[in-house]
Amino acid sequence: METHLSDLESALGHTFRSPELLTRALTHRSLANEQPNGGEDAAGDNERLEFLGDAVLGLVVAETMFLLHPEWREGELTRVRAQLVSRQHMAEVAEALDLGRHLRLSRGEDRSGLRRKSTVLSNAMEAVIGAMFLDAGLEPVRAFVRGHVLGEAADQLARELSSGAALGNYKSALQEHLQAAHAGTPVYKIKSESGPDHRKRFLVEVRLKPAEEEPGKPLARGLGNTKKNAEQDAARRALARLIRAQAAGQAAPAAGRTVPAPGRTVPAAGQVVTAEETAAE
Repeated sequence: METHLSDLESALGHTFRSPELLTRALTHRSLANEQPNGGEDAAGDNERLEFLGDAVLGLVVAETMFLLHPEWREGELTRVRAQLVSRQHMAEVAEALDLGRHLRLSRGEDRSGLRRKSTVLSNAMEAVIGAMFLDAGLEPVRAFVRGHVLGEAADQLARELSSGAALGNYKSALQEHLQAAHAGTPVYKIKSESGPDHRKRFLVEVRLKPAEEEPGKPLARGLGNTKKNAEQDAARRALARLIRAQAAGQAAPAAGRTVPAPGRTVPAAGQVVTAEETAAE
């Protein structure tokens, strides 16, 4: 456990003066409830730290956005903050840190795949932030938020905000973007499913469909643990490519024509840019 916590501290960029705070932040109520009358787990679970961490996270994100973007009004700050502190984004931050590997769960819940669920991951991530705050104040939290919670995600949201995109609802934003360009309608199709029931992965393709009777041309593919999330991911990737092409001065897509990202050639008919390739652009 100590070795694992040392690995996590390195990923967090903070060494705890009171390591019991980190242990508490990683303890799910299922484990605490297994030993209600004794042992180290009887001290409690991470729910109180989650409550505190949620408030601290909101404060630090708001403060950082306020200082970085003096041109934004209240409504713009509120919209971006909501996306950055959302359950989905915090689960993604936790996954990037491999936080699930460090969670302390009951044996039954561990076998059920609970450590991979987005709600559990996001709650634990907030609890860890609460523990960092209690251990050393706001400074380590500020550093963590800048490095892991904001980063590229905040830059992408800022670009979307300036383009008038509907933050977080990428399917709506993509449809509005294509309608404004009179380019056609986005349609989504599940290409594959993988993984066990408790850890499903969906691969979805979004196509630009110029007319009802035409099959349309591929724009991008997306991945997600639900069909809805995979569709949103595909729409996000497609929208990012279109916005980059527009910023580079390329023409809006003609009906049924795939738009290349800057520096890339147009894929041949039927050729699709995968989620991994798009992410690497």
